[in-house]
Amino acid sequence: MRLKLPDGQFEAYLFDCDGTIVDSMPLHYVAWKTVLSEWNCEFPEELFYSWGGMPVAEIISTLNAKHGLSMPVEETRKRKEQMYFDLLPQLKGVPEVIEHIDASHGKVPFAVVSGSTRDSVTASLNSLKLLDRFETLVCAGDYKKGKPDPEAFLMAADRLGVAPEACLVFEDAEIGIQAATAAGMASVKVPAPWERALVG
Repeated sequence: MRLKLPDGQFEAYLFDCDGTIVDSMPLHYVAWKTVLSEWNCEFPEELFYSWGGMPVAEIISTLNAKHGLSMPVEETRKRKEQMYFDLLPQLKGVPEVIEHIDASHGKVPFAVVSGSTRDSVTASLNSLKLLDRFETLVCAGDYKKGKPDPEAFLMAADRLGVAPEACLVFEDAEIGIQAATAAGMASVKVPAPWERALVG
């Protein structure tokens, strides 16, 4: 299956990481389920995917409020992150997106714009030997407002020295597409794993 890009000449490509460059969402979900099970905290898969792009600490705080729990945010975040790192040997790339990275590398600058921590993004990209393709990484902790707010995408465009309207965003999550639109950027939606399987 090929990704159809919108028409136009783009001067930079901005990529979400999890579920867009790397097919990491299933591994992240396993990590979440393992850590949250200690608190008997429900986190349905559908909800997990709909919150794609939300920073980890925010997910924990939101689940605490939703279920009346008091999971320690920082400690839970670290444990979830470590659990994900343990699963990294199983990580694969999203072929349709890797194809565009390979074809356009060196022609336009690339940035990663992610709700994950820098450690997590770096580990994911390193495991697929892709880290050196990106001029800059904008990760959780770099910005104040997460997606669907456009702040992170605008920060990436600014770091690359490219006008927002000249950027193309690759995203798998609806809140990421909303953030790109709010930033005045064109976007291409990367299908979820089960959607890719249907077409492939």
